[in-house]
Amino acid sequence: MATSIYVSATTPGSGKSLVALGLADTLHRHADRIGFFKPVVHGPDPADDPMVALMKSRFELEDERCRGGLTHEEVRSLLAEGKREEIDSRCVEIFAGMSRHCDVVIIEGTDLTGQDAAVEFDLNARLANNLAAPVVAVVGAKGRTVAEAAAAVEVARKELAAEKCALLAIMVNRADPDDVEAIAAAVKPGASGRPVYVLPELEEIARPTTGEVAAALGVRQIAGRADMERDVRDIKVAAMNVGNFLNVLDEGALVIVPGDRADVMVACLASSFSPEFPVASALILTGGLAPDANIYPLLAQAPFPVFAATDDTYTTARRVSEVRSEIWSGHRRKVASALGLWSRTVDEAELVERLHLPRAERMTPLRFLHDLIERARAQRRHVVLPEGTDVRILRAAEILHRRDVCDLTVLGPESDVRELAAARGIDLSGINIVDPATSDLRQKFAETYSELRAHKGVDLPKALEIMQDVSYFGTMMVQLGVVDGMVSGAAHTTAHTIRPALEFVKTREGVKIVSSVFLMLMPDRVLVYGDCAVNPDPNVEQLADIALASAETAAQFGVEPRVAMLSYSTGGSGSGGAVDKVRQATELVRRRRPDLAVEGPIQYDAAVDAAIAESKMPGSSVAGQATVFIFPDLNTGNNTYKAVQQSSGAVAVGPVLQGLRKPVNDLSRGCTVEDIVNTVAITAIQAQAPAS
Repeated sequence: MATSIYVSATTPGSGKSLVALGLADTLHRHADRIGFFKPVVHGPDPADDPMVALMKSRFELEDERCRGGLTHEEVRSLLAEGKREEIDSRCVEIFAGMSRHCDVVIIEGTDLTGQDAAVEFDLNARLANNLAAPVVAVVGAKGRTVAEAAAAVEVARKELAAEKCALLAIMVNRADPDDVEAIAAAVKPGASGRPVYVLPELEEIARPTTGEVAAALGVRQIAGRADMERDVRDIKVAAMNVGNFLNVLDEGALVIVPGDRADVMVACLASSFSPEFPVASALILTGGLAPDANIYPLLAQAPFPVFAATDDTYTTARRVSEVRSEIWSGHRRKVASALGLWSRTVDEAELVERLHLPRAERMTPLRFLHDLIERARAQRRHVVLPEGTDVRILRAAEILHRRDVCDLTVLGPESDVRELAAARGIDLSGINIVDPATSDLRQKFAETYSELRAHKGVDLPKALEIMQDVSYFGTMMVQLGVVDGMVSGAAHTTAHTIRPALEFVKTREGVKIVSSVFLMLMPDRVLVYGDCAVNPDPNVEQLADIALASAETAAQFGVEPRVAMLSYSTGGSGSGGAVDKVRQATELVRRRRPDLAVEGPIQYDAAVDAAIAESKMPGSSVAGQATVFIFPDLNTGNNTYKAVQQSSGAVAVGPVLQGLRKPVNDLSRGCTVEDIVNTVAITAIQAQAPAS
């Protein structure tokens, strides 16, 4: 039977979905198979519940591990007929089916927003007991004083005890940020002595997005960029002349204006194209009035969506003000903010310790990527992103900041960076922006560079010019300890990204070559492939260097290194220059690291398949169970990693550069926002290792 946890609101508007999401993120890294069950859903089809959909996509859950139960209308009807037991039995039946596929199931109760909150509370308590699920009680503090929030905690304890529910934890959510410490001090410790966690209200979670507003009002987009993730920070009704209106327009405001006010529309567009003026999040044209035909070509250029509403301006403004933001909307920035808040507020180790979960045995791709974020966050580091005029970099930076992964500096002309961010609705607050051309650091960096490269004829004027290049400037920030690592390559070649590091960061002591690995995330384990991206044809010493560096990288990311030095021949069965190179490199690795499990030359099948290993290389500590694969040349390595990636569905993370004294990592120019986030996390983890 799966372990179960019932997340139950004890007050309306508690924000329990944030707690359910945070629990899932935590437990996913501590259990092989998590599940999510929502016994009562709003809407006609339990499979279409938005929270179910979010959990399914976020944690890659199959249908049998992520379910809705009964609809709200079904529950109301059964309660009216006095058939409470049927509600219980149907939910227990669904849960029993799920538990066969899960190690732990998070159950999210109802919202307590119905006409009779007491009946819903009783329903949640009864379901928790029937599903043998300890309760995580979520107390909403929004609109409550410190004393009222503390009192609500006591009421929740007493009511759950009266229902004979097992209380796992209490969390106070949506507290005024200024009251968090006072609420924590005012809440009395429970019988267990465990802490009560107090989570503050976050504006970026509470703000609706343009997409949420459009969906709630049922308005249609008629022009502008289809950006439904822009935060609506304010609402402005344009009922004054343009000059006065521009004076009160704020960044991220949703502007509501009658459809015949061409002057206001043009003013909003002009404002969005000027770095000195704010950019609206959206326009809603009211009254069912169509703009002048000459205005449409201008509206088409808007960097924000333009919607048309049939309601009048007053009705539209009132309806917009009533839109609530929900985490289950699935917007990745809201999810990132929620998970960042969770990690800052909740002691995950303490919470997991309460559950006594079985030890996870498999390392899935999703768990590995989640672990990257947690490991990066554990010892905070500072990473520079030189390509500040690439929108993917800015989106990744925002997500990393919201998830509280590391400190960030973005390079580029500040006005250009901020203008691009504003045009795309990206929030860069809390992220440092530096322009190499105007930075006070440029002089010092140039002096250092001219000293380091004087033997190559680089004088100070030349160094000052070179330090305007974002790759050189960013790498010098790493070299001089201003930041801990660098990630670049979204808009630059690999050579442009790593050339500065090769010039003056240099390799670690005892390492003669910079190389790379891909972390290959298989369905149930992580393998390390090197070198698949940098060195075309390494010699014996270089191949040994690559093997040793790859083993260190594997260990750094939690993979026990068992190194296979790959060749077309296994053991002593073959001969020739290529095989001899691998054989000599293997012996060199053994001399330099006698403690390291290494085998070579060995064929790939003998390295991964235990049955083949038994016939080709019996008794080997590596054959059949290798975790680190060293390819003899770039042609073999690059083709193999891509073949495995495409044919098996493995997730390839990298290339991760290794051998440098300080971490610098390269991105593919086709990288996604998620690729950038993962590479920054990897770089932050590399920076946690002691410098050599």
